[in-house]
Amino acid sequence: MRTRKRFFIFLLLVLLVGCAWIPARKEVKVDLTLPVGKIEDNRFTGIRYPFNISAPSNWKVAIEFPPFMEEMGFAAEGLEESEVFIYNPSTQSNFQIDFVGAGRYSRFNQKNMEWLVGTAATSSFKEEFEKDYGKAAQFDLGPTTPYSLKGVQYAAKKYATYTHKGVKWMHGWIYGFSEPFQIFIIYMILEREGSNDRQDIEKILNSFEVLSRK
Repeated sequence: MRTRKRFFIFLLLVLLVGCAWIPARKEVKVDLTLPVGKIEDNRFTGIRYPFNISAPSNWKVAIEFPPFMEEMGFAAEGLEESEVFIYNPSTQSNFQIDFVGAGRYSRFNQKNMEWLVGTAATSSFKEEFEKDYGKAAQFDLGPTTPYSLKGVQYAAKKYATYTHKGVKWMHGWIYGFSEPFQIFIIYMILEREGSNDRQDIEKILNSFEVLSRK
């Protein structure tokens, strides 16, 4: 599946529209000389961005993406934007997070979050899916729902399921906002026999927390 962050870039542009003459915040400055974070005992602690996340012991937490993600169709330049990768080496289910500073004039609310994941991102997913598998290929969409993440003001979730080469896949995306950062989460679950990856992804999401900036 050639999955890119192109649709998330589109979301960023959408949020820049409106009330352009009134700044919503000061310019977000991120010190790119800082390390992204540190990993101890399958727990990632962010340094460049204020968040923590952990994974079950049979998953790996890494700052660099595993090679198999490119084989799945992820573009390397898109993967390099993400801060952390979490993946199950035995099933290749995977999870990535990207933080982006919000523009000075961007404004956020829950309604926008749900429209962006449910309409804009879904449209882009459909386009990419048809490019890879043809217009006759089928997928099922889950509902667009608000999603609760620790320390996150607004977030929404959407996912699609489909079968490829006899394996059922779930491709999910979550878009959130915690002042002053936009948060992009993409995950893919390959439902191998005997795996608990769906439940593990929920555990990973439950461990995610954005901390207050000092």
